[in-house]
This record gives sequence, C-alpha cells and structure tokens, in this order.
Amino acid sequence: MSLKDVLMDDLKVAMRDKDKLRKSTITMLRAAIKQIEVDERIELDDAAVIDIIAKQIKQKNNAIEEFRKGERQDLVDMTQEEIKILLTYMPEQLSEEAISEIVDETILKTGASSMKDMGKVMGIVTNATKGKADGKIVADLVKKALS
Repeated sequence: MSLKDVLMDDLKVAMRDKDKLRKSTITMLRAAIKQIEVDERIELDDAAVIDIIAKQIKQKNNAIEEFRKGERQDLVDMTQEEIKILLTYMPEQLSEEAISEIVDETILKTGASSMKDMGKVMGIVTNATKGKADGKIVADLVKKALS
C-alpha cells in the first residue's frame, strides 16, 4: 500500500473519529502532495512523499520558533502535535550514533581530510540518510568529524 493510500485511509479514520487535528494535518499534507503533482504533472512515489513530509516538518519547526518569540504557547503546542502526526509517516529516524558511523565510513571511503571536502561528504551522507535524519544534524556531525 502506497503512502498516499495510507494517508487517505488515515484521513477517513480521523473524520470518523472526529479527530480535528489529525484530519487537518493529513488534509494539509495531501494538499501539498496534490499541488506538486498538478504543478509538475507527475505521480509522486513514496520517496517524493517522504521528502514533502520532511519539508513540512522543517517548516513547522521553524514556525514553532516564531510562535515562541510571539509567546503563543497554544500555537506551539498545536504545532508540536502536528509534527508528531507527520512523524508517524516518516521512516524510522536514525540515532546520532548511526549517523556518525555513516559519516565516518564516508570520510574513510572518500579520503576527506578537511572542511574543503565537506560538500563531497555531505552529498554522499545526505543520500544515505535521506528521510531518516535531519539535514542540520547531519551537517553538524560532518563538520565535527572534518574539523
């Protein structure tokens, strides 16, 4: 069953259970998916849907920072709940130790030795951890390993 089918089924369940937050979160996600499909005239696969979910999570994390600055704890709480819902559709996230291992292996394979090689290492590590790790964490670990 594709991820889009799972979203549709979960939307139906949320509507039946009158779970407004889950319903609105899934609706928002499905709208983002549909927008890209219509704009680019393509059918998205699960990997592309996961990329959209990751982008939505990143946007919501940025919004949380803004809500905190505006002292809107109600919006912070709601957005955190939305992120929890979105995370249920993401693959299992890698631990920092697992990401560090991938970074170390990549540095050994590429022979990277300084920050000049960061782009080369980041390209390989990002592909290996796509959808399974936050890009900011990956970048921080690569910087730490190369410095």
